[in-house]
Amino acid sequence: MSNKVYVSIVEAAIIAVIGGYIFYLLNTPLPWILGPLTFVMLWQGFTKRRLVVPDIIRDIGFNILGIYFGLYFTKETLQTVIPYLLPYILVTCLLILACVILGMLVTRWIQVDKVTSVFSLIPGGLSEMAIASEALKANASLVVIFQTIRLVTVLFTIPPFMVYFLGNTGSDGFEQVVGEVTTNSLSYLWFAIPIVASFLLRDKIPAGIIIGALGVTAMLNVSPIDLASVPSVVMNAGQVAVGASLGKNILFQDLKVGGKYTFVYLGLSITVIGISFGLGALLSAFTSLHLATAMLGIAPGGFFEMVLTAYNVGGDPAVVSALQLTRILLIVLLVPVSLKWWFTRTTRLRRNAM
Repeated sequence: MSNKVYVSIVEAAIIAVIGGYIFYLLNTPLPWILGPLTFVMLWQGFTKRRLVVPDIIRDIGFNILGIYFGLYFTKETLQTVIPYLLPYILVTCLLILACVILGMLVTRWIQVDKVTSVFSLIPGGLSEMAIASEALKANASLVVIFQTIRLVTVLFTIPPFMVYFLGNTGSDGFEQVVGEVTTNSLSYLWFAIPIVASFLLRDKIPAGIIIGALGVTAMLNVSPIDLASVPSVVMNAGQVAVGASLGKNILFQDLKVGGKYTFVYLGLSITVIGISFGLGALLSAFTSLHLATAMLGIAPGGFFEMVLTAYNVGGDPAVVSALQLTRILLIVLLVPVSLKWWFTRTTRLRRNAM
């Protein structure tokens, strides 16, 4: 790498740390991720400079977060999650159906095709939805832009809502479980296994870089192996790395491309979030899940953002991660295939009717 690139990396790091520290002083939700994200995004937007945050730095951040939340998993966690899977899958299907209906309904008043609109609202991975939409000849560029709007909306609405309106709704004692891990320095060597697994799975499954680290750490944690704890300063550094990486990818010009439809999909994203909160409350009412855990489990956000929010508001990060993983797998494995069948069938019926 050239000296110019190194300078840009250092510049991004300084801006990200300053943003995180200011948000920390302001006592905002998720300060060490939203602060770097906001400051890097604004710095690029107003200075017209593209900062450099290497993928390896982002991946290290994801590894740290994956390992940290993997330590929340215990045998009791698995026993806790299993009874909730069926009702959770049901409410997730209702959320997906709501996204499809809203995506199709709004196309009556705007000049965006139904396939593009639907894939822009489905709460799956941004890249996965863009790739799936291309297979159905949708406008993948618009899908990326509107999915970015959805992700940004989720980041800046769900954590503040959960922190300021729900607060700490109960922790089920997981903090005690995390506190039981050893601090033996040699035990840190075990973390090499989830790190290797995360890089092997990075391009194999959605969110593989964090799911691989989290999943393998969870398996190690339920085994007789004694794992070390992750220091808070390392945890914060991981959040800064991920926040800076996310902020670097949110460009003003990309948001402008959507034009007036940016606000349409902003409104739709807020509507979907509201629906997810309602379904989460419903799930909590009919099961023994805590309200915060249920709402964050069904929330249409990024995997690690929702788990991180659960950690901050007293939800169960282990249960939230298990539920969010179920949602991601359900969407990635079933939604593209189902939508392709539906839209292909609709097109065929229209042709036959002519």
